[in-house]
Amino acid sequence: MTHSTRASSPAPTGTASTTVGLFKLVRRFVLAAGGIFATWMLLAGRLDGQEMMVGGGVSVAIALLSMRHLRMLDDVRLGPLMPLHLVRYFIVFFGALIRANLDVARRVVTPRVRIEPAMVTVHTELRSDLGKLWLANSITLTPGTLTVDVEGQDLIVHWIDASPGTDLTVATREIAARFERPMKEFLR
Repeated sequence: MTHSTRASSPAPTGTASTTVGLFKLVRRFVLAAGGIFATWMLLAGRLDGQEMMVGGGVSVAIALLSMRHLRMLDDVRLGPLMPLHLVRYFIVFFGALIRANLDVARRVVTPRVRIEPAMVTVHTELRSDLGKLWLANSITLTPGTLTVDVEGQDLIVHWIDASPGTDLTVATREIAARFERPMKEFLR
């Protein structure tokens, strides 16, 4: 029996890999702290110095504690236009939210409106887990739809209205496309 005497090469431990790892951690920290702080300030509802200091401290502490576990944030595309893409996404989301709420309210107050629920498959072009998670939550937060499962590039969605005559392929594509277009600009 012959044994290989080939020496194994050590794992790269140079400054390049350390720098990349440090860069990712700092990037995650900045994204997490910024997101938490923005959420804090929106929930606080006022631009008060004390509120900003407490919010900043809490945001930094949470981001420091969690940044090693937030690999999902590596899929965020940063760029100078990212804030505009986020605003565009939220305009689309809140528009869909209002339309869906009105539709569900109409169905509740008008019992004779038929409800034809169905499970539909929605294909997504988003590749990252964060992108699929964000899309699934966007669909679920819109009344009348509920994302039940994610299988690869497909989301399984319970949809309140799949009336006969509705082209389900086109309709399901529209469900995802309205959210995906702006999301593709800041998520992989």
